[in-house]
Amino acid sequence: MAAAGSTKISWRLQEFEAHTSSVSCLSLGKSSGRLLATGGEDCRVNIWAVSKANCIMSLTGSKSPVQCLQLNASEEQVVAGSQSGSIKIWDLEAAKILRTLMGHKANITSLGCHPLSANFLASSSMDTNIKLWDVRRKGYIFRYQGHTDAVRSLAFSPDGKWLASASDDCTVKLWDLSQGKAITEFKSHSGAVNIVQFHPNEYLLASGSADRTIKLWDLEKFTMVGSLEGDTSAVRCVFFSADGSCLYSGSSDSLRVFGWEPDRCFDMVSVGWGKVSDLSICNQQLIGASHHLSTVSTFVVDLHKVKQTGGAVIQDILRDDQPLTAPSEAKGAALRRSYERPTTTCTAQRVKQGAEGDRHSPEGERRSASEDEGDERVSSAEIHNADDYKEIFQPKKAICTSHLLCRSLIKYIPGVVFRATRASLGKLCLVPPIAQSTPVQRVEPTVVSSPSAPAPAPSRNEPIGLNVADFLSRPGALSEEEALSQIKKGHDTMCVMLSSRHKNLETVRSVWARDDIKRALDTAVSMNDLAIVVDILNIINLQPLLWKLDLCTTVLPQIDKLLQSKYERYHAHIFLFVGNYCMFHVIVA
Repeated sequence: MAAAGSTKISWRLQEFEAHTSSVSCLSLGKSSGRLLATGGEDCRVNIWAVSKANCIMSLTGSKSPVQCLQLNASEEQVVAGSQSGSIKIWDLEAAKILRTLMGHKANITSLGCHPLSANFLASSSMDTNIKLWDVRRKGYIFRYQGHTDAVRSLAFSPDGKWLASASDDCTVKLWDLSQGKAITEFKSHSGAVNIVQFHPNEYLLASGSADRTIKLWDLEKFTMVGSLEGDTSAVRCVFFSADGSCLYSGSSDSLRVFGWEPDRCFDMVSVGWGKVSDLSICNQQLIGASHHLSTVSTFVVDLHKVKQTGGAVIQDILRDDQPLTAPSEAKGAALRRSYERPTTTCTAQRVKQGAEGDRHSPEGERRSASEDEGDERVSSAEIHNADDYKEIFQPKKAICTSHLLCRSLIKYIPGVVFRATRASLGKLCLVPPIAQSTPVQRVEPTVVSSPSAPAPAPSRNEPIGLNVADFLSRPGALSEEEALSQIKKGHDTMCVMLSSRHKNLETVRSVWARDDIKRALDTAVSMNDLAIVVDILNIINLQPLLWKLDLCTTVLPQIDKLLQSKYERYHAHIFLFVGNYCMFHVIVA
């Protein structure tokens, strides 16, 4: 087990009083892993930067305790469900409330934000109903019924077509948003199901239960393909690794790393986080957050020191004492289909077509404009730390010359929209990393700098995972050993990054060989890693005749992200793409 090693693997990052009364829920940002939202019985939602001790912003206006929270995919909005059944949506960048949604008759139990559009979200309640909302319409656009007990978890599939729900009735249901009905129901759990999570790339779903097991479901055949056992208490959180190669399971005071097909446990780490409420990953460090009374604690597990391959095969009971053995065959994306990522417009049309005919929002639950205005007056955002707020939510939207030049080149291409977003222009770059390559020594929950001498914000041009300051010269001559030590500091981090990149490229290569170039490019885009997209574009740009219209529709949405990247070499690929795009149009014409 990882916990048995002599090197520190997990530690408490910070512990702080989050609310004036008991904390009832929290949510970690999944995009950066550096943003934390907490909700309490004091009817407030507080926003924090992980590893910083002071509250950035407090959101008020709820008239009943906050029961559940969800940060959306871009971390620009937070959705809060209350005990009264109302749902509030906040714009964190503008520091104001966007909408209050009414429709549930009991307290909200879970929330889910659509991965491709900020306009859609799902909610569940103790009334057993699941509702799909279009924020622009105020009322819900569809109601899903079928569970016989409270729904505890909701998750959208990466392509936004399906919604999974987990319930206290021991079942998991899969809903088709375009058809507005349940596709299937999974019944293998013997206890309440606490959490569901989609695989980031494959048609695979994981569910964690109070029966201390995690079930894995194949979404092509709708069959169970794995039952991961070994947790000594209820499974509270599950989280797939970015490349989908393993699954992290959070239960009381422990983290387990699982593989499947065959079922196996790669590692187990003892973490004193109690009843962990949420997990996220930042810079190869797993972040866990838990709450007790009015206190919130965050914990870090260094994934560099956790085994994520090998492991003894599970046979009825997990055998942690068995030696680790290499898997006989790499199991990955070749086993089943990968998700296709439609555009936001296509997503909206698909949801609309499926839900319009069965709209269930009664007139009595609609709110007038005057009610919304009154709600905005009552609700407010109190910014407690202006510097952190500006750094995280309002970074400088500086665009370099090459961005402007590329913008002028592509403005005539149909379907390309150039826009600068907070998420792409530095949120992740401006927030200092939780820890560097030696987290045990460097991570401290206290603020070192004094108010009179604030520390400068880190440069936006820093490479991810490396600390530029480590490479700058210091007063006095360095010995040979000191110089080598400085050079080697980022070596492990870089090796992990390159290894992950190589594994992702192998996955794309296998999809290309098995299917076609379109499916391979869709797979690359679904990995949410611009480096992978650029690598594939490198190959395609060498063979202009490979370009087809369906490839262009996949690549065009990525242009904005490449333009906003801090890596100048990415911008060169824009020129190549524009050239090939224009050539393609000439050939078609």
